[in-house]
Amino acid sequence: MGVGVLRFIVRRLLWLVPTVVLVTFIVYLALRVGFNPVASYKRANPRASKAKVQQYIAANGLYPGWGGYFRGYFKWLWQFVQGPDKWPRSIKGRAQVWPPLRYSIFNTLRLAGIASIVGIGFGLIIGIISSLRPGGVVDTFINTSAFIAGSIQPFVSGVILQLVFAVQLGWLPPTGVYPPGHQGFDLWEMVKHLILPVTAVAIQSIAGYARYMRASVLDVRSSDYLRTARAKGVSEFRVLTRHSVRNALLPVVTLLGLDLGAILGGLIISEAIFEYPGMGVFFLKASGNGDFPQLMPYMVIIVISVLLFNLLADLSYAVLDPRIRLD
Repeated sequence: MGVGVLRFIVRRLLWLVPTVVLVTFIVYLALRVGFNPVASYKRANPRASKAKVQQYIAANGLYPGWGGYFRGYFKWLWQFVQGPDKWPRSIKGRAQVWPPLRYSIFNTLRLAGIASIVGIGFGLIIGIISSLRPGGVVDTFINTSAFIAGSIQPFVSGVILQLVFAVQLGWLPPTGVYPPGHQGFDLWEMVKHLILPVTAVAIQSIAGYARYMRASVLDVRSSDYLRTARAKGVSEFRVLTRHSVRNALLPVVTLLGLDLGAILGGLIISEAIFEYPGMGVFFLKASGNGDFPQLMPYMVIIVISVLLFNLLADLSYAVLDPRIRLD
């Protein structure tokens, strides 16, 4: 790792801290104003005494007035950085927030990770194949298919997949991670339950990355340095693999960084359709209950993931294009 890259990483990480504080404070304000945590607590616990309500207000720093917003935010932030054991408890049964949140993160990472590998991998390969003969039969077929697939929203493709492969054919389970009442780890059952949601999530990724990669490859194919390489006798295959694809990945990396950064919170619809217990379902339940202690850690984790993946996207530019100097 060069000195310039290391300096860039340190500088971006230093900026990461005030950025996270600013964004999470805005989220804190939005959740307090939008959900009214005290009213939500009273709805969830109608028999709670005044002492219990005051205890909840004190534990979460729900002080009144604008000054109370600042005091409450920094109280919450101090609890958050001390670790999950210090986080305020959920309004439902005073349960700890971290165990169900950790379970949801793991499930979403598993679903999103597999779907991303399938969607991005196949999308890039299909896009490269489509760019080999622009306007040809294969290119036209891929472009048309990608356009149609990209137009189908996950809530539509998810329902269609369930109706065909789960209800009509009975080949695959429609929802969940395991069958109801299942105990222990079973890889095959997990795989069967993942096939439909992974397919629904990957369809749009394949379509999007295929079209984006095709356009990017075609954009660099007429560059001067590629014409020079061909004039020197470099084979077309080597021009494609060593020059065209590498430079065509530059704009794709930006899209990739944004997609991966938002992946933890971006599967709400798909997880709801397949009743998959991930971050999306966690958010829907927490927001439905107005559970402020659950919503804040959820939002912070998403903010941090977006910022970190944007940093990785910037670093990948330097790897793909040596002309870029990070210092």
